[in-house]
Amino acid sequence: MSTAAHRISQTSAAIREQRRRDGRTHRNHLNRTRLGDLHLKKRSDPIETLLSARKSRVPALLALKYARMSATPFTFFRGAVPIMAADLAREPHTGLLVQLCGDAHLQNLGCFEAPDGRLIFDINDFDETIRGPWEWDVKRMAASIVLAGMDAGQRRSTCAAAVDAFAATYCASLCRLAEQPILVAARHQIHRMRQAQAVSAAFDHAQRANPCDLLKKYTENTSRGPVRFRKIDHVIWRLHGQRRQEILASLLLYRQSLPPERLHLFDFFRPLDVAFKVVGTGSVGLRDYVVLMEGSGAEDPLFLQLKQEVRSAYTPYIKSDLYPNEGQRVVVGQHKIQPLSDLLLGWTRIGEHDYLVRQLNDHKGTVDLRQLRGEGLRSLATIAGELLARGHARSGDALMIKGYVGAPDKVVKSIVHYGLEYASLTEADFEIFKKAISYGRIKTAVPS
Repeated sequence: MSTAAHRISQTSAAIREQRRRDGRTHRNHLNRTRLGDLHLKKRSDPIETLLSARKSRVPALLALKYARMSATPFTFFRGAVPIMAADLAREPHTGLLVQLCGDAHLQNLGCFEAPDGRLIFDINDFDETIRGPWEWDVKRMAASIVLAGMDAGQRRSTCAAAVDAFAATYCASLCRLAEQPILVAARHQIHRMRQAQAVSAAFDHAQRANPCDLLKKYTENTSRGPVRFRKIDHVIWRLHGQRRQEILASLLLYRQSLPPERLHLFDFFRPLDVAFKVVGTGSVGLRDYVVLMEGSGAEDPLFLQLKQEVRSAYTPYIKSDLYPNEGQRVVVGQHKIQPLSDLLLGWTRIGEHDYLVRQLNDHKGTVDLRQLRGEGLRSLATIAGELLARGHARSGDALMIKGYVGAPDKVVKSIVHYGLEYASLTEADFEIFKKAISYGRIKTAVPS
């Protein structure tokens, strides 16, 4: 090695070591033992916090959202991001920032088709994405593992063991990625996924799912013209007139968000029909449109989803980059976290509302809670740890986080404690929520 190369190598090593030391100093912000503490003093009324997030949602659909949330503590947790965002914001944090998924929970993991046609398993919902402390994603995922496990009939001790596996995998994976070349870490592929029962089932479902299946599920043929959407109560219905025209017109702005090679492909499709669709649990009440398009004939359909995006539930508590469009915020955040994303991912605006645009259910497969029995919960939790670690390594400084974590035992123990405690808090909030329904403070409708 030349003298100059040796000096550069020494300098690089010194910089890396300084980043690790800098991460260690962040224990002064929040030491590893206190990482798992809940701070419940001056906690706001959880129902009031939940109701304060109604802005920009369709009032007529909120009753359906609350009905879906009323099923179990886990379904409540899925729709109650504003409550946890407020709780996390009251706590001290490490100050080590990454691009947060924002709504990290087990059922926001799933399969979808990558641009090259391969099926991949990854985080698949980014509505709440924002730049924030790495541990907020980890804490939310930890609580979700407990609640999803309980929903699947697991004992609390089994759920605790699964959170332990999740946190240990997160720490080990992130520390390993911190030592890899930057681009190698960014492209990191997770192997042995199909050995996890829940993931294998999601892959099997995704392999069977395709746009032609959606034609059978959501559309009908008529004697009066081309295929069109059919009405399914509480699920999907056709749109007409000015609203339909506004949605189709918004595709012009969407085209500008696509890179040239993907725009070329999109321009081969022509729109046939437009519908309103009710989706998810947390997203119920937001506007969600589907445009049925046709490419090279009836056997070449494209279902394009336009999903309304509002500001992240974390926005009031975090100084973060501002985007002119909330759909753009989601797209940028998703690209930072994921190595591979939807081929047609983009954004647009309709009236005063922002939208994420993507394919609807193109070879998608979700996690079935029934697959979390036995070893299913632990195996999925382990994969969740590796997926979050990769996303955080791609979007933050993994070496600094490694410096903070150090020997991981204290961090793992804190995360397990937090996951169990926050799950118990959610169960208590769920009971308050059900009482609010019985008192008429919250109105519900029969879920689909």
